[in-house]
Amino acid sequence: MSNKVIITAAISGAEVTQEMNPMVPYTVEEYVREAKSAYDAGAAIIHLHARWDDGTPTQDRERFRVLIDAIQEACPDVIIQPSTGGATGMTAEERLQPTELNPEMASLDCGTLNFGGDEIFVNTENMIIEFSARMIERGIKPELECFDKSHIDMALRLVRRGHIHPPLHFNIVLGVNGGATGTPRDLLFLVESLPEGATWTVSGVGRTQLPLTFMALAMGGHIRVGFEDNLQYTRGVNGESNGQFVERVVRLARELGRDIATPDEAREILGMPARKQ
Repeated sequence: MSNKVIITAAISGAEVTQEMNPMVPYTVEEYVREAKSAYDAGAAIIHLHARWDDGTPTQDRERFRVLIDAIQEACPDVIIQPSTGGATGMTAEERLQPTELNPEMASLDCGTLNFGGDEIFVNTENMIIEFSARMIERGIKPELECFDKSHIDMALRLVRRGHIHPPLHFNIVLGVNGGATGTPRDLLFLVESLPEGATWTVSGVGRTQLPLTFMALAMGGHIRVGFEDNLQYTRGVNGESNGQFVERVVRLARELGRDIATPDEAREILGMPARKQ
């Protein structure tokens, strides 16, 4: 187990709005501001959802291209991880558009969720196979997004069938409506369900974020924070930037004797190819 902590910043998400927190990025300039604040604070990975300037979520390939190019100019060595989850209601073809840009890494959702009301986040077995095949074809490292035990089981079944290739990296997302709750019991159970040698990140949503960060750091895991998962830095007080959340993880990690992984160290830990100079 590496002592290094990989910090991912999920800087915008697809659902949160500036009405909830005015610092949520919509424009290219706002995306660069938030990505750079997280990167400067210690984030090795930027998890990227795209928005149009009015805040509407989009999986448009060219919008992703503009955002990725702008972020890379400001943060040259950071790992940019586009979402293939998009927003509810999008087709598989829409959601796959960012993979056409051949990013180093992308998210791969491993199960369907009831997000609330009539909203269903659909990820059928065939969709997961299709998305994984695209990533294998293009040399994209998948982060296996698992919101429940059944999602881990699905991912491992597809590994056995040859549709997903090791080394495996999981993102355990807890506290989402329709998924597992964010208790210590949940995190321990899901981490113990992972295969030996897999790496994992925890994403605690809302008020679960800080306690799960403590626990994951003590267990040797990696951490995701950012406006996608939590808008409030403390109860009733909005976060000022994505970087503010990353800074807190850095402080906690160092208190526990863990160092912060650089982007190149993150590539090595995750079994990714070295960055092209």
